[in-house]
Amino acid sequence: MKIVIIGAGEIGYDLASMLSNEKHDVVVLDRDKDALKKVSDNLDVLYFEGNATSAKDLVDAGVKDADILIAVTSIDEVNMIASMMSKRLGAEKVIARIRSDELSRPNAPLKSTDLGIDVLIHPEQSAAMEIVRLIKRASASDLVNLADGQMQMIGLRIGKASPLVGKTLVEYAEEFPEITFRVVAISRKGMTIIPSGSVRIQAYDQLFLLAKTEVIPEVIETTGKPDIEISRIMIAGGTPIGAMIARTLCQEDKNWNIKLIEPDHDTAVELAQELKDVLVLNGNPTDPDLLATEGITDTDAFISVTEDEESNIISCLMAKHLEVKKTVALVSKPDYIPLSQTIGLDAAINKKSAASNEIHRHVRGGLVISVKALQGIKAEVIELQAAPKSKVVKKPIRNVRFPEGCVVGGILSNGSSEIATGQSQIKANDRVIIFCLPEAVDNVTSLFK
Repeated sequence: MKIVIIGAGEIGYDLASMLSNEKHDVVVLDRDKDALKKVSDNLDVLYFEGNATSAKDLVDAGVKDADILIAVTSIDEVNMIASMMSKRLGAEKVIARIRSDELSRPNAPLKSTDLGIDVLIHPEQSAAMEIVRLIKRASASDLVNLADGQMQMIGLRIGKASPLVGKTLVEYAEEFPEITFRVVAISRKGMTIIPSGSVRIQAYDQLFLLAKTEVIPEVIETTGKPDIEISRIMIAGGTPIGAMIARTLCQEDKNWNIKLIEPDHDTAVELAQELKDVLVLNGNPTDPDLLATEGITDTDAFISVTEDEESNIISCLMAKHLEVKKTVALVSKPDYIPLSQTIGLDAAINKKSAASNEIHRHVRGGLVISVKALQGIKAEVIELQAAPKSKVVKKPIRNVRFPEGCVVGGILSNGSSEIATGQSQIKANDRVIIFCLPEAVDNVTSLFK
């Protein structure tokens, strides 16, 4: 496919790299010479220096013949105008990143389709929802909803004292026959393992397990982790993500005790006026004295989502040192994610990956229902729909020649979900959850066509 990406920032660069590796014909348009130099030095793509709101520059970049136009600059208005012009110039499908929720509100006077946008990406909202899910499932370092919420994939770090250390995955499953689950991936010392039953669990492994949502608490208990109850939350940063987290939690029935720290006075005042059930404080969230004064030692969860990712990591480390049960840091550099887990943080969220995952799903299109790159591990979770005449239907899974580096985790059939085994059979139009290394994605997807 011919794909034009407007914006060579972090998200645009990552998308260009990923899509060019998948052999798409990629063109990048930006007015920033330094950003384009990084693209030209490192990626095998075409690039143009130009204005995203100029019809001439859009035509020069080839939007008339584009199968997909992706607008991911840092300015909402630029993405909106570029999307509208590109659609009228002939771009077949337009995907735009919009930070503001103005277009997605129920009573919005303008809809995204009015601006020529087929798919609206809101990475801040995706990151906020992911953090909310992690707070509710406090023992997990990662959590992905799958099969319309009927299944969840969780990441759990195995401590030295865990009863699972030294056991094979077969022994692990045999010890808990009453619980149906599957270990689909292991992160170990920076390596990604798509495991077989003979693999032994080691201390500090990060296990990625798939199970029906209702049995996830039982799965967590099998690892020896305590069931953490979260009610008192401190949020560092009144950013859009921080505000969305507080807003979402306040709308729930549970009586959360939430404090939000914002360094900018005007922003703190605005948030205090909007979030009546949240104690909004104006101060520096990296100030140990402020954190101590405001009772961080009595806090169950500390979430740092400021614009400074180093501050987020430092704040969470301070919180962890003070024995806060759950810490979550927002980071933008992918290299920081495995580092954050190594130094003791419970979870790290990357809003770039939230945007990239959503965009990637729409680029792949067709039978791909969802795709999610896991944090700190080189594997993807893909939800695929089986075509009636595909190679995977009407035979046991053990008889399907899946490529190396992938494992079938679960099946959603006629609204009912199940953990896959070698005897399971995939029927036409079933939705199948697959965990695989990036290099196996295209081969797996082709089996379902």
